[in-house]
Amino acid sequence: MKPLYYLAFIPVLGFLVGVPLTNRVDPYILGLPFSMFWIVLCVVLTSLTTLIMYKFDQHDEEDVE
Repeated sequence: MKPLYYLAFIPVLGFLVGVPLTNRVDPYILGLPFSMFWIVLCVVLTSLTTLIMYKFDQHDEEDVE
């Protein structure tokens, strides 16, 4: 397994570990309760880590016709 693929565990840890630890309403961030903001942040972080993994992965760029 490539070391780059370990980035995929960051959002998983954000959901599994972070949500129970941030289970509170106050403070409000961007109009959302803190726990809802944390979940939205994890979703955005998932997209960013997937993009980073895609850009830096050494995949074959040749066109096969």
